[in-house]
Amino acid sequence: MSETKIILASSSPRRKELIQRLGLPVEVVQNPVDETVDQNLAPHEVVQTLAKRKMIAAWEKIGAKKDFIIISGDTIVVHNGDILGKPCDADDAFRMLKRLQGERHTVYSGVASMHAETGKKIIDYRAVKVTMKPLSDRQIQRYIATGEPMDKAGAYGIQGLGASLIEKIEGDYFAVVGLPLALVRDMLSALGVEVL
Repeated sequence: MSETKIILASSSPRRKELIQRLGLPVEVVQNPVDETVDQNLAPHEVVQTLAKRKMIAAWEKIGAKKDFIIISGDTIVVHNGDILGKPCDADDAFRMLKRLQGERHTVYSGVASMHAETGKKIIDYRAVKVTMKPLSDRQIQRYIATGEPMDKAGAYGIQGLGASLIEKIEGDYFAVVGLPLALVRDMLSALGVEVL
């Protein structure tokens, strides 16, 4: 195992939990960034742009330190061409879930990685098709009452109670959670850190 330390540029407890599964030393560095993007960007460009922005912000905060690799991520839900981010309140969560119930949507998860000393960067994404079960208004309201949807793109968390809302996923489960681990492993390998 390499002695390289991983800097996770994310406030997401889910991303921290996922990256710790790789068995490498991880430190979380948060540096808030502007998340507004050009409305003409395609969804895969949005997540890659935001992941890169978070990565650069962390790099600027920690500086060029030897044997640090910065990893950041961003995840959005897209339904019929519209991006559904995190809900701003319970009514917004209800609107999102009402829209997604019984429908298929796409989750885009962008990842940016960088060797802090050399400046080498790798930016990529994964897209996953997700089909949500049909839900009654009462079921949606009860799910919102748990509080789980409030900090998640598309107003649901597949790693929690939200898993019971999902009928099918086509692609990387971890991309839906927020950090595609197979992609992260490949990036780390390209930056000189072997996970396996």
